Amino acid sequence: MATTEQILAAMGEIVNEVAGIPVEDVKLDKSFTDDLDVDSLSMVEIIYAAEEQFGVSIPDEESKNLKTVGDAVAYIERATN
Repeated sequence: MATTEQILAAMGEIVNEVAGIPVEDVKLDKSFTDDLDVDSLSMVEIIYAAEEQFGVSIPDEESKNLKTVGDAVAYIERATN
């Protein structure tokens, strides 16, 4: 069972790897598209990497609701607990 901080840290690494965004810029209140400038293809890669990292499934209908880093962290928390 991962904590919010652990999930956020892992998401930071994933976003950095996929989109080249500095890890320290990946915060709960940041929008993937507006603040971090993540395009739709990179978002698919981020979701796939998060699924692999945390052993969760993020269906397409859920992934479109993940607007901020916090949304993604909260979804992963729910899915892993």
